[in-house]
Amino acid sequence: MARNFRELYQASKDDRESFWLKQAEAIDWFEAPTRAFDETQGVYGRWFPDAVCNTCHNAVDRHVLAGHGDRLAIIYDSPLTGSKQAITYGELLTDVKALAAAMLDLGIVRGDRVVIYMPMVPETAVAMLACARIGAIHSVVFGGFAAHELAKRIDDAEPKLILSASCGVEPNRTVEYKPLLDKAFDIAVRKPAHAIVLQRPERPCDLVEGRDHDWADLRERYRQEIADGRAVPCARVKATDPLYILYTSGTTGKPKGVIRDNGGHLVAMHWSMGNVYGIEPGDVSFTASDVGWVVGHSYIVYAPLIKGATTILFEGKPVGTPDAGTFWRIISEHGAKLLFTAPTAIRAVRKEDPDGKLFQRYDMANFEALYLAGERADPETVKWAERVLRRPVIDHWWQTETGWAIAGNPRGIELLPVKHGSPSVAMPGYDLAILDTDGTELPAGEMGAIAIRLPLAPGNLPTLWGADDRFRDGYLTAYPGYYATSDAGYLDEEGYLFVMGRTDDVINVAGHRLSTGEMEEIVARHPAVVECAVIGMEDAMKGELPCGFVVLKDTDQHTLDTLEADIVRMVRDQIGPVAAFKRVIVVDKLPKTRSGKVLRRTMKSIVDDKSFETPATIEDASAIEAIEKAVRR
Repeated sequence: MARNFRELYQASKDDRESFWLKQAEAIDWFEAPTRAFDETQGVYGRWFPDAVCNTCHNAVDRHVLAGHGDRLAIIYDSPLTGSKQAITYGELLTDVKALAAAMLDLGIVRGDRVVIYMPMVPETAVAMLACARIGAIHSVVFGGFAAHELAKRIDDAEPKLILSASCGVEPNRTVEYKPLLDKAFDIAVRKPAHAIVLQRPERPCDLVEGRDHDWADLRERYRQEIADGRAVPCARVKATDPLYILYTSGTTGKPKGVIRDNGGHLVAMHWSMGNVYGIEPGDVSFTASDVGWVVGHSYIVYAPLIKGATTILFEGKPVGTPDAGTFWRIISEHGAKLLFTAPTAIRAVRKEDPDGKLFQRYDMANFEALYLAGERADPETVKWAERVLRRPVIDHWWQTETGWAIAGNPRGIELLPVKHGSPSVAMPGYDLAILDTDGTELPAGEMGAIAIRLPLAPGNLPTLWGADDRFRDGYLTAYPGYYATSDAGYLDEEGYLFVMGRTDDVINVAGHRLSTGEMEEIVARHPAVVECAVIGMEDAMKGELPCGFVVLKDTDQHTLDTLEADIVRMVRDQIGPVAAFKRVIVVDKLPKTRSGKVLRRTMKSIVDDKSFETPATIEDASAIEAIEKAVRR
């Protein structure tokens, strides 16, 4: 029996088979696995290859069957609409069964694909779980995504059904989804047969006769059928069958669909919820993200419910709905034990409330820790949050492809010492290595490409949807025997990982390989800077030169006059003149995706005066225009 995390991690490496079969005992199986991993199956092997299960059963039914039907499953809180709703596990089960029955009667069967194009409302979680119940494969696409982007995903996944809503609500506008959905139907080559549309009171829409179905009407009809005794059993699916497809950014125009299987995902979600986040059955967990992102899949919907916890589904923003205290109000009101969000959200809060006065207004007795992921958590933001919150602030690192933390701090086992700038250490199932360009493993302290020795952990992608060769070429070919993360960084002597940015964020200045992430750490220390990004711009003499973009706190003219010189000196002092850091550009905001990732590749195209396409996942397109204007000055 492991006495601490280091022993537990070593046990997971020494006997992978026994370790993961033991973790699998926490899951309800129709047929339990007799093997943890089979390296002969799939592209690089498959987890729990002989098991049969159902994810919806584990997330909903089993808690009701265990007598916890009255426990809260979902707390919906929407400061954008003023709506709140508390949904028990029993109520959730009824609504999931109702939607599942409706889908079955529309001809949706195990293995069919269903696209979910919805806002942050409880019905979105119901939609995911109903698909899982009948063995359909869901693919969530951000509500409000452009019609042509939605059409691309429709043509790739070939769904028979789309689940959608009439609109989404943003801080300053209402986004009509239905016209975008109708246009996507027109554009798509492989058109779905049906759509089920949730009519939101903020902007109802017209339905297409014969194709579109009213969600509320179906819900009432099938609730009654269930009350009258209709059974909607959970489908028996293989552990290796896909649960969902989640599209992520790729270097080509073709969507890149990450597959998540059922069995490995169930085990990973249950293990991580307790051991990484310290959440147990009945606890309240608050993940402020969107179900269009993997964070929303894993830690708004699946992991909390699989664990038997209560999850908060938040429709709002960290600031402006109505102020920078909205996170703290929700934590206090609903008794949340943790908050998991992106560093960019905390930077936005810090900018609006630098002294943390809004935090002090609320009773935070239940609040234990802040978790950050989705982008690199710069040390200055972490230090600010530690000072204001007076609780552990835990960075952890993972990807859409992995579905859960590659490196983290296992607070549910023991809280390891925090090292600012590091997401801590590898989690069980992940064997990290730092490689040079030839694939040679580098010693501690040397920066290179971050790779994971195969096999990947349970819950990681087994391949891409309909694209095994693309999966091999994109992830497994660069370093045979390893998964290439496309991130750069280093491991220290104690095994702590430092992620310094994407491999294409390591710039070459006159032959010197330098990390823009390291430069960003330094720039962020300037007292006037609330947020920054450093990118490499082309230079005829040195190959590349760093260029810093900064967002400032309210500051005086003297600071503005000396800002560039001060920052240049700071970088020179910490890295040396070899960095050749000479240009600083002040902007009102950085262009980001809806998950908070800074669009560095797009910014680089702007400074290099190259053509680019505005990414479909951008949060605010005006930020791109602001960068273009600032660069031309």
